[in-house]
Amino acid sequence: MEQTRDYYEILGVSRDANDEEIKKAYRKLALKYHPDRNPGDKEAEERFKEAAEAYEVLRDPQKRQVYDQYGHAGLKGTGFSGFEGFDDIFSSFGDIFQEFFSFNFGGGQRTRSSARPGNDLLYELEISFQEAVFGTEKDLDIETLNTCDRCDGKGMEPGSSESLCPLCRGRGQVVQSQGFFRISTTCNRCQGSGRIITTPCRDCHGQGRVRSRKKVHVKVPPGVDSGTRLRLRGEGESGYRGGMAGDLYVRLRVQPHEFFERDGNDLYGKVKISFIQAILGDEIELPTLEGTKTIHIEPGTQPGTVLRFAGEGVPSLRGYGRGDLFVEVDVSIPTQITARQRELLEEFVAIEEAKKDKKVRRWPWSKRRRNKDDEVGEAAR
Repeated sequence: MEQTRDYYEILGVSRDANDEEIKKAYRKLALKYHPDRNPGDKEAEERFKEAAEAYEVLRDPQKRQVYDQYGHAGLKGTGFSGFEGFDDIFSSFGDIFQEFFSFNFGGGQRTRSSARPGNDLLYELEISFQEAVFGTEKDLDIETLNTCDRCDGKGMEPGSSESLCPLCRGRGQVVQSQGFFRISTTCNRCQGSGRIITTPCRDCHGQGRVRSRKKVHVKVPPGVDSGTRLRLRGEGESGYRGGMAGDLYVRLRVQPHEFFERDGNDLYGKVKISFIQAILGDEIELPTLEGTKTIHIEPGTQPGTVLRFAGEGVPSLRGYGRGDLFVEVDVSIPTQITARQRELLEEFVAIEEAKKDKKVRRWPWSKRRRNKDDEVGEAAR
């Protein structure tokens, strides 16, 4: 395109503007007249090309010096003839546009960072019943992808740098024309970043991550149960080339208890006593989460009686209160007895029968007494 306007006038800067002022002015115009922001606007396209040509000259000390002395005519002697199209502009300013435009104004990515988040991990952790109830702390040994120490996750050898992608020339996209349509696809050489690693790190081979083991400390809160998942943010796989690390999920599996069964925050157990203890009552030792405790069995306790101990169950995972402990009394009946035991039991049965007969005989006498009292009452009336 034939250039007649003054480059300083195009960018709106003075002739003694420094590099930063020139760059800032170009950025403002490039944002305003970017073709993705002004689709189909021919005037905006010309302004965009005009600003790019002015910036190309004024950012280069040698070209700027020639221009300041000889103007546009002097630049023709250097072989500079401007830009043929947008592709030339984006190619020449690949670094600039990656800095200025992390997005285009049509809503899609023009360039994008090669950084990607790491994957989440799942770890199965088995703990004891007591640890689930009261909480615990564990150190986990996990094999995963961790940030490469040699390149600090950058993927390139220390001291080296990335280069402009030769396929997309820094745009991150490859444009294909089909008739009136232009189709943009992500560059498969640089994966849309616009840049490539020319000297990969020898330890991670350009990935920025290496497979290794690491220790992770996890705190298990009181009241967890089998199937509970704990989330440890940032303890999963390290991100790819500076991306965020994934999370580590710890799924708990609680070992069964030899005495208790759990239902929510309540505990259930069963204790056996002899039929003699059930009849006469007794003091017995009962296991609890904190150890054994002595409980009183009332005389005449029936099989299946449930004893409740409030607040001796599992702590609430929400941090307040505890469930209850329920203990069912199971009366044990002996299967083999001695002759003397049989004799005593038969005597016991006889006494029980006598007690029943005494109650039966007492009832008619009491009835006759009431009838006689009734007759006296009638005579008195």
